[in-house]
Order: sequence, then C-alpha cells, then structure tokens
Amino acid sequence: MTTNEELIRHFYTSFQNKDIKAMQNCYADNATFSDPVFSNLDANQVRAMWAMLIKSGKDMRIEFKNISGNETGGSAEWDAYYTFSATGNKVINRVKASFLIENGKIIKHTDDFNFHTWAKQSLGFTGLVLGWTGFLRNKISTKEKENLEAFMASTKG
Repeated sequence: MTTNEELIRHFYTSFQNKDIKAMQNCYADNATFSDPVFSNLDANQVRAMWAMLIKSGKDMRIEFKNISGNETGGSAEWDAYYTFSATGNKVINRVKASFLIENGKIIKHTDDFNFHTWAKQSLGFTGLVLGWTGFLRNKISTKEKENLEAFMASTKG
C-alpha cells in the first residue's frame, strides 16, 4: 500500500466516522475541489463543504472501495446514502474520486457522478425532466454555493 493510498483510505474512513477535523486535515492549504455541484472550491471552502455536508446529513452514511494510490495521487469510488433534505427523498449517489497529492496532503480532489441520476433521486419528477439540463445544474450549484457561504459565515469565530 502506498502512502497516497493510505491518505485516501484515511480520508474516507474519517468520512465514514464523521470525523470532520481528520477529513479537513487531509487537504493542503492550496487545495482545490470540484464536482458536478461544487466547482473550483478553494481549501477553506472544501473544508467547510465537508463540515456542512456531515452536519446537515443526519442519516448520511458512506461506503468506499477500489482505493488506489500512486506517486502523484490516487483514486477511489464511494457511495453516499442519505435523505435529500429539500424533498425527503432517499438518495444513493455513486461517486468516482481522483486525487493529486503532494507532501502527504491532497492538493486537487475531483469527484464525478451522474448529475441526472442524482437529480432524479433527489428531486423526483423535476429531476427526471430537467436533470440533464445545464439550467437545473446551474440552479442547484448556485443554491449550494450560497448554502456554503452562509454556513461558512455562521461558523466564523
């Protein structure tokens, strides 16, 4: 097992245990994060995003598999099981993650999942009809970025 593989395994084990600080400590201060909803987050934003998702995801649980690491980073697959708070719908989100790692810290984390599949589960009929459109993706992305900014403002000491 490589050191980078160990870091990725530690990250997801911390996620399973809802250990926010341990997850946040996996990121370098210049880290970036992107997925179909959150794009181009900086290190402070990505650390806050995980805290927000864990704190708001009361019934969330994750499973991870196929962790691999090499000299520059690694990858993983993980599934999130949770209730989407806006609708009460149950969601299973299947995610493929890739990482660039330097000096034992994540510098770039990219999660990829099928937005249309996620939208159908979380939003029901609206997601089924509009989940493939840029319109819905942009609307969700804007709303979640606003939620993240509000969360970050509320946690400032």
